[in-house]
Amino acid sequence: MPVPALNLPTALTWARIALIPVFVVLFYLPEGWLSEQVRAFWVVAVFILAAVTDWLDGWLARKLQQTSAFGAFLDPVADKLMVATALIMLVETGRVAAIVAVVIIGREITISALREWMAKEGRSASVAVATIGKLKTTAQMIALPILLYGLPVFGLDLQPLGTVLIYLAMVLTLWSMCYYLYQAMRASSTNA
Repeated sequence: MPVPALNLPTALTWARIALIPVFVVLFYLPEGWLSEQVRAFWVVAVFILAAVTDWLDGWLARKLQQTSAFGAFLDPVADKLMVATALIMLVETGRVAAIVAVVIIGREITISALREWMAKEGRSASVAVATIGKLKTTAQMIALPILLYGLPVFGLDLQPLGTVLIYLAMVLTLWSMCYYLYQAMRASSTNA
């Protein structure tokens, strides 16, 4: 079985996966190793770097015409691993309710399985990324750095904003899951 070729976009995706342990270690550094503010800064910086590489690897894959089936598989896996890791850590610290993490992680597992099934059925276009999914991702990717930082910014407590945004992300998560499931059922019934 041939090994998938390593190109720049795929290397960036692997780098994003490699950032996860760095992210976790920084988050759990013992008090006294770094000040709380410096540690929080680096945790958020690594998370944002991962988010930037997510955008960059997709852009480069299209620009350099280096798209691949393996890259298309690995990219969402890397995203979901980073988001799930962040949510679990935030639940542990009490900054995110467990129900939020369960809904978001559960939706990601459900939609990943749905997309795989629809691809096997030759109907992957019916569950292509929709605007509602993009809105969910936007709310989530603004909320998570705010909640991960967990400290006032220029004297402003942004945690309430982060909490509102993560609950909005949860609602959009449920909405988008229902949308994708409906699209899949509709595609299945019309082609049955």
